[in-house]
Amino acid sequence: MNVSVQIVTFNSGEDIGACLESLSAQTYPNIRVRVLDNASQDDSVELLKGFDLDLVLSEENSGFAAGHNRLARDYPAPYVLFLNPDTILEPKFVEELVHALEEEPEAGSATGKLLRFDGVTLDSTGIRMTRNQRHLDRGAGEPDTGQYETPGPVFGPSGAAAMYRYACLEDVAVGGNFFDEDFFAYREDADLAWRCRLRGWQSLYVPRAVARHRRRVTPQVRRALPAEINMHSVKNRFLLRINNMTPNLYRRCFWPITLRDLMVLGYVIFREWPSIRGLVYLIRNYPRLWQKRRIIQSRVRVDAAELERWFS
Repeated sequence: MNVSVQIVTFNSGEDIGACLESLSAQTYPNIRVRVLDNASQDDSVELLKGFDLDLVLSEENSGFAAGHNRLARDYPAPYVLFLNPDTILEPKFVEELVHALEEEPEAGSATGKLLRFDGVTLDSTGIRMTRNQRHLDRGAGEPDTGQYETPGPVFGPSGAAAMYRYACLEDVAVGGNFFDEDFFAYREDADLAWRCRLRGWQSLYVPRAVARHRRRVTPQVRRALPAEINMHSVKNRFLLRINNMTPNLYRRCFWPITLRDLMVLGYVIFREWPSIRGLVYLIRNYPRLWQKRRIIQSRVRVDAAELERWFS
């Protein structure tokens, strides 16, 4: 099976060379690398021209979601690996994920064991959801002592290195988009994973597929992040629920959700004023966003109990 490896770059010159070198060392033979550069101002494009890949140049920063949608539509393949430029793959990473998906036809996606750049701290072993609708990377920040060596199901893959079956992407697309472009960037991986869950697709954790990821955005460094990133984070927290929250799940988790919402809103109002723009975006676009929700919810085919067990 052919694999299309997709990377969206934006001022990624510090990382992209090592990422591409790790792709050239993959043991899986049927790989083609496609990169969309979002109007980088550093040396990213010059570095990219030194590698054998399909390069698309955007005249503006269209965001992570739109960039990957464009690549996936222009270069379809049975399997698509969405990859961050600050990720370095071990040689068998692609091979292990393809093998796992070939063995499980009901699985729409797969993820490996992602480590931080120190090689001993876990970055992600898949997305996990909480009752108050936070989505976290399972194992993030823990020392890797072998506690996640058992393969099995997860809610979905981290967008840093997520392999999807193209048939799954087509099944959950809304308006021809795989990632929701209202997200622009951040949390769009959780949205895609949730939509896949609503349609009954499974997701696999494959610990033999190992990669390293330079994690830059974490809750611990929020105050030091650019205002634009925090604004999208606030906006996308609510977009995630507008798209995917089912009535039964909302009733079951009403109080944890409501208390968390009040905390977020209070923090934005009293401590993080620039993020109010994210709330304004939701209000202004609500009719269009609600119409998109109606499409997503009309396609749900998983029973409530199956979905709710992931929010624990």
